[in-house]
Amino acid sequence: MTRRKRLLLISMLIAMFGFLQVILFGDNGYLELLRLKSTHQKLKHTQARLTQENLELYRSIDRLKNDSVYVENIARQELGMIRSDEVVFTFKRPVKDK
Repeated sequence: MTRRKRLLLISMLIAMFGFLQVILFGDNGYLELLRLKSTHQKLKHTQARLTQENLELYRSIDRLKNDSVYVENIARQELGMIRSDEVVFTFKRPVKDK
């Protein structure tokens, strides 16, 4: 092999190595593509979760607007409310001896 051909071959190998570096590690390279695909999957998962949360909130709002039994249950559980004809008994717990 002549010196000129050998030099041309080495130059081509260096150029190919440079292109490979750009393809793998460049701004729009393969590794960036993998990172973007991973981010896309995470965002799709988050979107599905938020869609489900929104649906549950919509249903809860609808029940608060239209279901008086539901509103009563919420008032009893979260606010400790009672009806006017009810009486609440509270009992002290016995103290255990040491």
